[in-house]
Amino acid sequence: MDRLPITRHHRWLTVVIGLGLFFDIYEIFLAGVLGSVLSEEFHLSASLLPLLLSSAFLGMFIGALTLGRLADLLGRRRAFLLSLGIYSVFSLLAAFSAGPVMLLVTRFLAGIGIGAEPPVSDTYLGDLLPPENRGRYTAWAYTLSFCGVPAAGFLAHWLVPIAPFGFSGWRWMFLVGALGAVIVFGLRTALPESPRWLEAVGRTDEADAVVRRFEVQALAEGNVLPRPDARPVVAASETAALRNLFVRPYFRRTLMMSVFHVLQAWGYYGFGTLVPLVLVAKGFPVVQSLLFSAVTFIGYPVGSALSIPIVERIERKFLVMGSGIAMAVFGLAFGYASTTWVILLFGFLYTAISNLFSNSSHIYQAEIFPTQLRGTATSGTYSLSRLSSAAMPFVLVPLLHHAGAGIVFAVVAGAMIAMVLDIGLLGPRTTGRALESVNSIPAAQAASC
Repeated sequence: MDRLPITRHHRWLTVVIGLGLFFDIYEIFLAGVLGSVLSEEFHLSASLLPLLLSSAFLGMFIGALTLGRLADLLGRRRAFLLSLGIYSVFSLLAAFSAGPVMLLVTRFLAGIGIGAEPPVSDTYLGDLLPPENRGRYTAWAYTLSFCGVPAAGFLAHWLVPIAPFGFSGWRWMFLVGALGAVIVFGLRTALPESPRWLEAVGRTDEADAVVRRFEVQALAEGNVLPRPDARPVVAASETAALRNLFVRPYFRRTLMMSVFHVLQAWGYYGFGTLVPLVLVAKGFPVVQSLLFSAVTFIGYPVGSALSIPIVERIERKFLVMGSGIAMAVFGLAFGYASTTWVILLFGFLYTAISNLFSNSSHIYQAEIFPTQLRGTATSGTYSLSRLSSAAMPFVLVPLLHHAGAGIVFAVVAGAMIAMVLDIGLLGPRTTGRALESVNSIPAAQAASC
């Protein structure tokens, strides 16, 4: 797989994965977009609003832990399909919520379904894409997915003031997520299983069949395939036992990514979840705040697209660190801004740079663990970002009401600086290297020295 050029098969699976990620991103930012609307709809108390905002994240935490583990035990493809199926059912039920309790429960259960989508997607793309193109095509998948952020913003701005066919606009937002996920479910049934995973669990004939399918396509497109190179190093022991994540050579990486995800959620998800509430706190009406949110959210796909020519040119570790520092600076400027054009400018800059950060980190986390534990490790550590995001409204929403937006983003900036130090001190380099090389015994030991 590493010696193959990019083929039509690679492009197709990148698009299908990106479409699935679209609904994960859509679901995450739906909470922030509709937070102010649902507060008025259900007359939510100050204590119930953070619980509603965090309900989907709590479900995502559980989903990432459980479904991510299934990606290593049962296969990447089965985990994908189960994830989307659960999400679609409960997102549909959320549209018909009779009150805040039902909405809270259905969003929690929908979160379980969608929770493992990013880490399993990262794992799958890392398994199938060749090293020279792994970063760029993963960035393409996320660029497609991040169109879900302005989509959520503009749909809310359009639908919330009206009630098509007598059905509240916010309810249509959940219907869109449910029906779209059903379409993606159908597309994903045609995806091949990861040949790396098949080989790792002893299903070598099936792995060979998948690889041959890609080879036939490459030859049909006029490529000349070089002979496969022998692995330059002996891979570390890759049994699927969880304990291997907590001993050398992988303990350091498990610790690093755990700390990373606890901290990065405050910078990345904190902005998207809170920005409509921040704008309302700054004095803008609800509908106008939704429009401003949608405009700033355009930065998400724009920033993701800008990452495509960069992610293979600069070491991913340094991209994560540099973009994290920029997020801290732009977030502080947004928090203390008082005029409309400054708010929109720094909101856009924040969302744009945050997706250079996001794409780099998603690629990075799928590169630093061995095949048989890649799904478990990426999902397990990533789940902590969902748990951290669930706790975040209980800290940042009261802080917003009592201390203002500037203090909120000062806290966020502190979390991002701590995250940069974590990656800088503990993170290995990965850009352009084969997964077996990154996860070999010599490479891992060298990175820990």
